[in-house]
Amino acid sequence: MERLLDRVCERTGLGRVSVGGCVRLLDDGNTIPFIARYRKEATGALDEVQIRAVEEAWREYRETEARKKTILETIDKAGKLTGDLRRRIESCLDRNELEDMYLPFKPRKSTRADKARKAGLEPLAEMILGRRPAPSDRSGTVNGFVNPDLGVATFEEALAGAEDIVSDLVSANGEARAAVRDLAFRSGAISARRKRGASPEADTFSHYFEYREPVRTVASHRFLAVRRGEAQGGLVVSVSVDDARGIQLASRPFLGRVPHAYREDFEAAVTEAWDRLLWPSMDREVLSRVEKWAHREAVSVFENNLRSLLMEPPLTGRRVLGVDPGFRNGCKMACVDATGRVLQTATIYPHEPRGDREGARRIIVDMVTRHRLDVLAVGDGTAHRETLTFLESIEWPDDVKIESVSEAGASVYSASEVAGRELPGMDVTLRGAVSIARRLQDPLAELVKIDPRSIGVGQYQHDVDQKMLERGLDAVVEECVNRVGVDVNTASPSLLRHVAGIGPILAGAMVKHRDVNGPFSGRAALQKVPGLGPARFTQCGGFLRIRDGAEQLDVTGVHPERYGLVRRMVRAAGVELRSVLGHPEVVRRLADQAVDRGDAGDETIKDIFAELEKPGLDPRGIREGVRFAEGIHTIEDLETGMVLPGKVTNVTDFGLFVDIGVHRDGLVHVSRMADRPVGSPFDVARPQQAVTVLVVDVDLDRNRISLSMKPSEVGSPG
Repeated sequence: MERLLDRVCERTGLGRVSVGGCVRLLDDGNTIPFIARYRKEATGALDEVQIRAVEEAWREYRETEARKKTILETIDKAGKLTGDLRRRIESCLDRNELEDMYLPFKPRKSTRADKARKAGLEPLAEMILGRRPAPSDRSGTVNGFVNPDLGVATFEEALAGAEDIVSDLVSANGEARAAVRDLAFRSGAISARRKRGASPEADTFSHYFEYREPVRTVASHRFLAVRRGEAQGGLVVSVSVDDARGIQLASRPFLGRVPHAYREDFEAAVTEAWDRLLWPSMDREVLSRVEKWAHREAVSVFENNLRSLLMEPPLTGRRVLGVDPGFRNGCKMACVDATGRVLQTATIYPHEPRGDREGARRIIVDMVTRHRLDVLAVGDGTAHRETLTFLESIEWPDDVKIESVSEAGASVYSASEVAGRELPGMDVTLRGAVSIARRLQDPLAELVKIDPRSIGVGQYQHDVDQKMLERGLDAVVEECVNRVGVDVNTASPSLLRHVAGIGPILAGAMVKHRDVNGPFSGRAALQKVPGLGPARFTQCGGFLRIRDGAEQLDVTGVHPERYGLVRRMVRAAGVELRSVLGHPEVVRRLADQAVDRGDAGDETIKDIFAELEKPGLDPRGIREGVRFAEGIHTIEDLETGMVLPGKVTNVTDFGLFVDIGVHRDGLVHVSRMADRPVGSPFDVARPQQAVTVLVVDVDLDRNRISLSMKPSEVGSPG
C-alpha cells in the first residue's frame, strides 16, 4: 500500500498527504466532485483534474497488483515458480518490468527456439552463453549435437538451432529489454514513409512521406496523424534507434560469461535476436506506449474545450428567439420564455432560392413583439452570416440583442429520445431552434442533453481511444455541473443525472417525486425520494440548490453537514442569518467568533464564507459577444493584412481555430498566438472567447486561412 502511494506521488507530482487522503476518500466510495469541494483538508485542496489523475494512477497500479497474481498463478501451474522469482514479481511496481519477467514463461505458439530445445540443443546454447562448461574444441562440441533422428542433420543446423535458443533468451531478458526500452525513449525516432503500392489517396499524407521526429519530443497531434495515415493504408510508421548501440545493450547482460571460442556464435545470435525478435517487439511496444500517451494528450485537449463550452456564461432570465439558419429549407425559429418553455415556432425564407425577405421580416418582428423577446440567438452553422446580416438590417428596439450561438450537436439533440420526451409532437427540424435558444439561456443545462462527443470539441476525435474519450468527457460534464450547482426544482433529468452521487435512475426518481408531490421545500426533503439515502445525500446535497425555500442556506453551496456550524457562528455574532447572506461586512465578523468548528479546517471555513458573501453566485461569469466585420462574408473577401474580430471555436495542442465569419475557420498556429513562447494554447485563449486576429495568408486552392494573434502584429496590447 505505502509503496503504491509513493508511485502515485511520483507519477502525479503531488504530495504524499494529499495523495493518501485522496485515495482513502476514493476507496470509501466518495465522488470526485464531493472530494474536491467538501474534503479539501484531507487532500490539500486538490481540484477535480488532480483527483482524477490520482484516481487513474491508483487504478492502474491496483490493476498491476491484480496482474501479478495472475502471472504468479500461471508460472506456478507450469511448475517454474522459484522463491527468488516470486519475490521479484511481488516487489515489482513497474508494469513493463513485470511483463518482462513474465515473458519467458508466457504461453505462446511454438517457436524456432522451442523446436531447437526439442532437438536437444539447449545444452549447446548454454555452452555458448557460458552457463555450463564448454570444451575448447568448438567444432567437435557442435558436431556432438548432430542427430538426424532429432532433425539435426549437420553441423550448421546444430549451431543454428543453438543460436535460435540464445536469441530467444536474449530477446526475453528483462535487463536487456529495459536497456533497449530506455534507449528507444531517450534517443529513438519515430518515422513515416509512403507505403509501397498505396493508393493515390495516400497523397493526403504527403507531408509525412519523409517524416521523422524524436520519440521524446514527438507532438501528439503529429503522431496521431501518421498513425491515421498508417490505418488508412497510406503510410508505414516505425521507430528507429542506433542498431549497433541496441545490440551492444542487448549483449551486456550475457557478454561477461561468453567463452572466447563461442564469441562469434553469440554475436551472431544477438544480431539475429535484435533483427527478428527484440527490436520488432520493442518497436511495437514503443509505438503502443506513445500512442497511449498521445491519446491522453488528445483527450485532455477535448476535455479543456468541452469545459470551456460548458462553463460559457448563461443569459438567464431572458426571453429568447432561437434561429437555426438555412438556405433552401429556410430558417427554423422557436420562441422560448425565461424558463425555456416553447411559446411559438415558425419557418422563414429570407435567402435564395425563395428570397422572401419582407415576409420573413413581418413574421419575425411579429414574434419578437408579441412575446416581448429580449435576444435573438442565431446558430453559427450554414447561412449564419447571411442570417445575421438579414436580422441586423431590421430596425429593432434598443433592448433587443442579437447573439451568435454554437449549434454543434443541435441536430443530434433534435433526433434524440430526450428531445422526443421534452418536445413531443414537434417537427424534428424545429427542435434544433429550441435547443439553440435554450443553450443561450443556459449552455450547461442544454449541452448535457447531448453526447459530449457530438459537440465537436477537438481535432481527430475518431483517432483516439473511444473509451478513454468517453470517460474523460463524462468526467468534465460531471465536474462542470457540480461546480455550477443545480436547481433541483427546475432541472431536467439530463442535468440531475450528472450531480455527484445521483446517476440516471435516481435522477428519474427525483423528477417523478417532484412531479407528483410538487417542488422540494428544502434539501432535507430530498431524502424522501426512494433510493436517496444518507450516503447519497452526503455526496449530492451540497450541489443541489433550492430557491425560496424555508432553509435560507439551501440556495448556497454550503453543505448541509455544515449548517450547524454556520448557525453557531451566526448566533455568536448576535445577528440573524438573513442579515449575513450577501453582506460581506457582516460575514467577516463571523470569523472572529469563538465557536466549535468541529473538523472544519481553514479551507472549509473559507469556502463557507465565500458562499455566505455571494449566495448562489454563478461561477461562469459574464457572456462575451462578438460582431464580425462588415463586408467580410466569404474567404474570397479576405486580404492579407486585414485585422478582424473573431471567436475561438476550437483549441488544439498546435494552435486554435477562429471563426471570422467566412464559413471557414482560420488557424492561429501556436507560434503566432503571442509575442512569447506558448506552453499550451489554453494559456492564451479558450473556446467561445472573442479575439482579434490578423490575416496572414489565404490559400483559396486548399480553402485554408492562416491567422495571427500576436499583439505586435494585430496592434493590440500584449
